[in-house]
Amino acid sequence: MVKNRKCLIKHTKYKKASFNRLNLLLKKFVSGVTIFLLIFVIVNINNISYAELKYADLQYADLEYANLQYADLEDNEQVDLNEIQTELQDETKNIIQTEVQGNLQNGTQENSQNTAIETSSNSIEIPKQNARIGLIFDRNSKTILYEKNGLKQVPMASTTKIMTAIVVLENANLKDVVTIEKKAAGTGGSRLGLKLNDKITVHDLLYGLLLESGNDAAVALAVHIGGSVEGFSDLMNAKAKEMGLLNSHFTSPHGLDQEGHYTTAYELACMADYALNIPKFKEIVSTKYYTVTINGSSKQISNTNELLGNLDGVYGVKTGFTNGAGRCLVTACKRGNLDIITVVLGSDTKKIRTSDSIKLIEYAYKNYEVINLEEKVKEQFEKWKQLNEKRIYINKGKSNYVSIDMSELKCKQIALRKDEIDNIRIEINSLYYLEAPVKEGKVIGSVKVINGDETIEVLDITVQKEVAKKEVIDYFIDFLSLVP
Repeated sequence: MVKNRKCLIKHTKYKKASFNRLNLLLKKFVSGVTIFLLIFVIVNINNISYAELKYADLQYADLEYANLQYADLEDNEQVDLNEIQTELQDETKNIIQTEVQGNLQNGTQENSQNTAIETSSNSIEIPKQNARIGLIFDRNSKTILYEKNGLKQVPMASTTKIMTAIVVLENANLKDVVTIEKKAAGTGGSRLGLKLNDKITVHDLLYGLLLESGNDAAVALAVHIGGSVEGFSDLMNAKAKEMGLLNSHFTSPHGLDQEGHYTTAYELACMADYALNIPKFKEIVSTKYYTVTINGSSKQISNTNELLGNLDGVYGVKTGFTNGAGRCLVTACKRGNLDIITVVLGSDTKKIRTSDSIKLIEYAYKNYEVINLEEKVKEQFEKWKQLNEKRIYINKGKSNYVSIDMSELKCKQIALRKDEIDNIRIEINSLYYLEAPVKEGKVIGSVKVINGDETIEVLDITVQKEVAKKEVIDYFIDFLSLVP
C-alpha cells in the first residue's frame, strides 16, 4: 500500500514536471512567434512608409512622385533627344490633322490644304505638360509668358545650386584653395568625387557644382564661405530676401530633400535670370565639358544638362533630381531677340522633363515675338507732345509755357504673343493749367502702357525746366510792351 502510494506520488510529480516543461516550451514558442510577427510588421510598415512617402503639408498633396525608390541618387537615366523630337513632331502633326478634319466636318472643305498650312503656322497651341510644374519667363520684360502651377511652393532638388553659385560668386575669391573636410567628403547623391583632405580651388568647385551637380562640392563651398551648411543657408536666405523672393527658403546648398527647403518655378526663374547676369556663372553653365584639378591631378567632367549643345539657342542652366522634387530642369535659351528661361519641375522621368522643356521652348518661339516697346512709346509721346505741349498754360509764370519729358521705360523690349501685338495701346494724360512757380521735375501727367486689360508700365510726365513766378518788375515790363 505504502509502496503503491509512493509510486503514485512519484508519477504525479513526473506528470507535473512534464506539464511545466511543455508549458515553458509553449510560452517560448508563442514568444518567438510574437517577436517574429512584430519584426515582420515593423519591416513591412517601414517599407510601406518608404514606398508611399509623401509630404504632410497640404501644399504638396497633389505632387506625389512615382520613382521614390531612387531617392536622392544620381540621375543616370539616359534620354534620346532624336526620339523625343520625332515624337513631338508626330504629336504636332496629329494636332494639325485633327483641326483640319474638324474644319472639314464643319463645312470648310474649300482650300483644305491652305487651312492646314494656316493651322500649323498661326494657331496658338498651349503646350501639354506632363510634369507637374512648368513655366516660361521672358528675360527682357521679367514677365511670365506661360505657367502651370508656377507660383506653387515645391522642393527643387539640385536647381538649388543656382542660388548656391550666386552666393559663392558674390562672397568668395575664386583662386582660394579649399581643403575638403569630412562633412563634404561624406555627402551622398550626385558627387564630384571629393575625398577627405583633397585640395581644390573655389573656381573648380563651382564647375563641379554646376556641371557635375556635385553635392560634395556644394557642401565644401558652403563650409568654406559660411563656416557650416547652416551658416551658408542663412546667406542663401538673406540673398533671397534681398532679391525679393518671398516664396523661397533654403536649408542646404545642394537641395537634397529636407523639410523647409522650397521655392516656386517663378522665383527659380528669377534666380537663374539674376545669375546669368554674372559673367562667370553664364560661362560655367554654358560649358559642356571641363577639366578640374584635384590635388594637382586632372579630372574631366561633363554637364548634366541634356539640352545644352543639342537644342538651338540653349546656353544653360541646371538640372536636378530627388525623390521629393522629381526630375527638374531650368533652361536658358535665346534665338534672335527672344531670350527666355523655362522651368520644369516634378517630372517622373528624365524623358518627360526633356520633352516638356522642348515643348515650352518651341511654344515660345513659335507664338511670341519681341517688340521694341521703348521705340513705340517714344514715338507716340512725341506725337502727343507736338500737339499738346504748348497747350499747357502756366498762370503767373515768367513763361506761359513749359518744356516736358517722360521718365525712362523700365521694360524697353517685351515678348508678346503674335496675336496680341495689336492690343498694345498707350494712354497719355496731363494737367493743362499750372500755377507758378513750377519746379523742375514736377510730375504733371502720365503715360500708361497697356496690353489688353493689363497695365504693363506707367511713366511720369515731368517738367524739364523750372518756371519761376512773375515779380512786380515782370508785370511792369509786360505793361511797357503793350504801350505803343
